[in-house]
Amino acid sequence: MCETDRARRPSIISICTVLVTTQLQTQDEISTLVNNSGPHIGTTVAHNYGLDGSGIIVSVIDTGVDFTHPDLLGLGLEGKVIGGYDFIDNDETPEDSNGHGTQVAGIIASNGELKGIAPNSKILAYRVSEDGESVSSNLIIKAIEKSIEDNANIINISLGINQTNTKLDQVVTKAVQNNIFVVTAAGNFGPESSTIGSPAINPDVITTGATFNDVSSSLVSTFKIKEQQFNIFPMVGTQPLEEPITAQIIFGKYGRAQDISAIDVEGSILLVERGSDIEDEIVFFSDKERNASDSGAKAIVVYNSEPGIFFGELIHEFVDEDYNPTIPTLSMSREDGLVIKQMLQSHTKGTLDVFYHPDFVAFFSSRGPVSPFYMKPDIVAPGAFINTTNPGGNYKIVSGTSFAAPHVAGTAALILQKNPQLTPEELKSILMTTSDMVSNEYNERFPVEVAGSGRINAAKAIDSELIIIPPNLIFNLSGYNQIQTKDLEITGIDDQPVLVRFENNHVVDFDYNLKRENLTITAKLSQQGIKYNWGEFESRMIISYNDVEYNIPIIVRVNEATILVNEDDGILSFDVSGHPSWSYAKITVTNKETQDTFTESITPTKKSELTVYQPGEYWIEANIKEIDGLSSKTLDVYETIKIEKAGENQIFVNALNLPEKPILIITAVMIITVVAGIFIRKY
Repeated sequence: MCETDRARRPSIISICTVLVTTQLQTQDEISTLVNNSGPHIGTTVAHNYGLDGSGIIVSVIDTGVDFTHPDLLGLGLEGKVIGGYDFIDNDETPEDSNGHGTQVAGIIASNGELKGIAPNSKILAYRVSEDGESVSSNLIIKAIEKSIEDNANIINISLGINQTNTKLDQVVTKAVQNNIFVVTAAGNFGPESSTIGSPAINPDVITTGATFNDVSSSLVSTFKIKEQQFNIFPMVGTQPLEEPITAQIIFGKYGRAQDISAIDVEGSILLVERGSDIEDEIVFFSDKERNASDSGAKAIVVYNSEPGIFFGELIHEFVDEDYNPTIPTLSMSREDGLVIKQMLQSHTKGTLDVFYHPDFVAFFSSRGPVSPFYMKPDIVAPGAFINTTNPGGNYKIVSGTSFAAPHVAGTAALILQKNPQLTPEELKSILMTTSDMVSNEYNERFPVEVAGSGRINAAKAIDSELIIIPPNLIFNLSGYNQIQTKDLEITGIDDQPVLVRFENNHVVDFDYNLKRENLTITAKLSQQGIKYNWGEFESRMIISYNDVEYNIPIIVRVNEATILVNEDDGILSFDVSGHPSWSYAKITVTNKETQDTFTESITPTKKSELTVYQPGEYWIEANIKEIDGLSSKTLDVYETIKIEKAGENQIFVNALNLPEKPILIITAVMIITVVAGIFIRKY
């Protein structure tokens, strides 16, 4: 729908709501999920402390809120929804006709049959979408501006796209600069990588991915063939196994009764293709499961009929009321399915397991990376099978990163209630460094680009004594530049001992030096690390203090070359080291805060200087062209630098927001134009 909308209104950028909804079937199932996700992340501890979000105002930029819901307590200063604006109808009654905004608000602040994460917090509701499908970025920008004006403490944005929108990112940064903590949903474009877009891509916000909830529906599966692991997903309705299945894999075409009748599938794992080879024929997954079960198969695996993975449901509106799945039914990508189909020529056996795993990162949760200079997502929270408020006084089970974000917003409200002086940067650090490890189906830690620092732990965050900035680190090393240091600022240390250890440090040797509140980390490329050649490696630093562990993700990037940056009063000069055959390098310099970008180029014989006119942190990317005989390739190398003093002509340049060279060109053009004008008047 977003693509259609964009084509219809080319002047408007469409923003798709990150919404995946799952409706469970019975009231009993719903009742078992009431108030489940909050205790799962530790909110009971905060509530027992008397922390409930009192005094904290959360802006919900969404489809509006049904303030008539009994758990949301009305509209106005005496109600739950104390204000807001309807940017669709241009009035001050942001009533929800879709449900998405009500679901988000309920997770944060419901206070009735359902208890939200921060049940006594207040809501500002800004309606920017009518259908929950798309919205102009201009409306989101207006809502953020209004949130600033209305003195929100926290903004929750469960809307986004998998691309960048600079204007939207700039106003989000403005909100953070106004001391507002901004929470965004990562998006539902997973499991593919690099699928996080604006505003979640903004480095100043806390970007939230989704994990399963602590419910019986939180199933994952493993599938191994000759020690080779394949990604495989349980369909909705599949039950966990008491023990893994090891059996011969048999191909059963499309899983129809006529496809299976001629082969012996007794005791097998049946592999079938999605859909049918007959035009307009519909073969439901429930039909495939029933046919396989009736033929004696132990499990059925359905691979996609087109590239990529899919996620199926056995329980659907067209299934018989008495249907009850009896064997595991799973989905996999077409690519993996065809690989396995080729392996079946030699009577191949596979081992399949289906089990409960609540902290598994949901398949739909968008992934990083988004930039070589910072990490996304920042954190994950329950976002699958969440029970929350729905318009009309009802409740609904929903899934999507849209519903993970309000878990973070609500937890932030609890922390701000306890310590209202925290800055957005400090609050973000507390939430990230106190998070819990999340692991995949093979009990391996999810990488940062999937799960960020980990799953939110409200209990640890509330009790946090340390503020660690930044909450993660990136090192850029090479054979030429084998050592690099990074500084951390740690607030809250008293006379108790601080212990530091590092995990997964097989590429580098780490060392540290703690002086008062300054922690200096040194990463030195090890001899073993050099043997790994080039690439990106993940590590972790664990800081233990007063029996609490704070985790800091570390990315170590080992580059083939090094970009050397020298700075003198805002004047930058560059050189390439560690690679003798380079012939050309394009240098891109970006101001972290303003996103102003400057470019320059150098060669081994042509050096160049670039002047920046604002102090701050700058990101430097070098695209280095290498010539090796008749072949060539481009190396991407990264560095950061902090500028304490900017160059001259600061006021003039900043007003135009232009680098030095374009300004000189513009000035020359203006002079020529004036002279030409005088010449024309005279003659």
